[in-house]
Amino acid sequence: MKKLKEVDVVIVGFGWTGGIMAQELSKTGLKIVALEKGSMRQPEKEFILPYVRDELKFQHRNELQQNLSQGTVTFRNTPEQRALPMRHLGSFLPGEGVGGAGLHWNGMTFRNSLVDHRLKSHYESRYGKKLIPKEMELHDWPQAYDTLEPYYDKFEEMCGVSGQAGNLKGKRVPGGNPFEAPRSNNYPNPPLEPSRANQIFKKAAQNLGLNPYSMPAANASRPYTNSYGDQLGQCQYCGHCEVFACETGAKASPNITVHKRALASKNFSLKTHSWVYEIARSKDKKKVTGVYYVDTQTGDEFFQPAETVFICTWTLNNVHLLLTSGIGEAYSPKTNKGLVGKNYCYQTMSGARVFFEKEELNTFMGAGALGMVLDDYNSDNFDHSSLGFLGGGFIANLSSGARPISTHPVPPGTPSYGSKWKQEVAKWYNKNALVIIHGANYPHKNNYLDLDPTYKNSLGSPLLRMTFDFQKNDHQMMQYLTAKTKKLLKAMKPTHIAGPKKLSDHYQIVPYQSTHNTGGAIMGTAPDTSVVNSYCQNWQYPNLFVLGASAFPQNTGYNPTGPLGALSFYIADNFKKKYMKKTGELM
Repeated sequence: MKKLKEVDVVIVGFGWTGGIMAQELSKTGLKIVALEKGSMRQPEKEFILPYVRDELKFQHRNELQQNLSQGTVTFRNTPEQRALPMRHLGSFLPGEGVGGAGLHWNGMTFRNSLVDHRLKSHYESRYGKKLIPKEMELHDWPQAYDTLEPYYDKFEEMCGVSGQAGNLKGKRVPGGNPFEAPRSNNYPNPPLEPSRANQIFKKAAQNLGLNPYSMPAANASRPYTNSYGDQLGQCQYCGHCEVFACETGAKASPNITVHKRALASKNFSLKTHSWVYEIARSKDKKKVTGVYYVDTQTGDEFFQPAETVFICTWTLNNVHLLLTSGIGEAYSPKTNKGLVGKNYCYQTMSGARVFFEKEELNTFMGAGALGMVLDDYNSDNFDHSSLGFLGGGFIANLSSGARPISTHPVPPGTPSYGSKWKQEVAKWYNKNALVIIHGANYPHKNNYLDLDPTYKNSLGSPLLRMTFDFQKNDHQMMQYLTAKTKKLLKAMKPTHIAGPKKLSDHYQIVPYQSTHNTGGAIMGTAPDTSVVNSYCQNWQYPNLFVLGASAFPQNTGYNPTGPLGALSFYIADNFKKKYMKKTGELM
């Protein structure tokens, strides 16, 4: 093993969080190195026409996703079951390579609501402690919404988010989300051009007295240059967003918005194909001293000493690295001791298709976040006192495109193969619309992450074991949301309706749902209830920062990228203002 020259900061992972930290800290003069497990991405070569629209390569062969033959997770629904490896990507799609999942995301960019930031105290204040089940350990975010608001704004400005404010400095704005928290500025770009399906959904929702608004999208509705000088192209509605990189640079991603300035800095260096497998600790166990990694191309092993370590990989990888490094005590539901791996949350989702005999909807056109959405049943925007559950979700029509290999919806009752099926696919391909339910998921004592005792990755380390199932709260919440969605679907006046399906009895790791995994290394205000503090500093090792959605104490009805970006800018700002004055101390 070769010991390298010590640096001020080592960043593990070079996606959104790692890119933001590299960009912001490279201005300080600190010597920084970033280690990325995957390869370098070259947009000017890889993400151009016609190659970028290769549906087989990107959607079915997972070009931008993690290679499960090197490392995966094992899964079970309950602690009593034996976990088995996930051998094919399904429920979630962790990215790999420079940019991570930020290359293939859709671009939905929400902010947490006021309630989401103070979830536990809000529910207790409004409904009393008895309404919160004992097995559901909710937390307030350690940062108030007002604290993070400038950083939400900064992330949205950097990404050129397209949308319409609904609450501008406390004043309600027509056309926006009436339930959103106050914003200091409108979105940088106007909303995307609504699809015909969006228009039908909007009219139906308004007729029911609901409040639809254009989904905030990190898909630029016009050519845009942010305050850093980053240039984003205009969305072409090509229908190739999720699982694809963007051919016009209209979808904000780390390679466009944060990587360029970091890579141009003389005091920053990036090493790809560098798989970090352990965080090193001092003998007195008061600080971390660097990271061990292997070059996946040569097999050579290295120790990278560093004064400060930032773990900026994907949620599950963050937790896995903490556990394999022996940092913190692994959570056990039997003893209710340990914190690492606790409060793992996911998302509860369902969807439906509506078919219109007399409409041509141009379903092949779309953008990742081209949608019409309503929050009337999200968070605590409705009275939960007599419903038997907490939380909610948004309902939306999403027009993200319809690739020919993957998209062939047909009305209920259609044969699943043969000439009749082919005729129906041809008839309805351009006459259908998708409506999704995107629900919250709150922690449960039996949903957690730990190390598998049997299976190992290609480096010989134990795989991460996921124990997760939908709980009573999830089923009751989704039953309520699907009932509301059915009324909305009928109001759209389609010829046929397929769905929405009820939440499956048990969570399955095979069908894709979302890559919105959160928790396992949650943030908080005290070391006996959280893994990291409000600045994502590890309580035991103050020179170790663990960033990303692994810090979220529970999962909201929204996508996590907006809060993740805001939190990253918040940490970077306070690192420069506070931590650098007293290096190695808790802020």
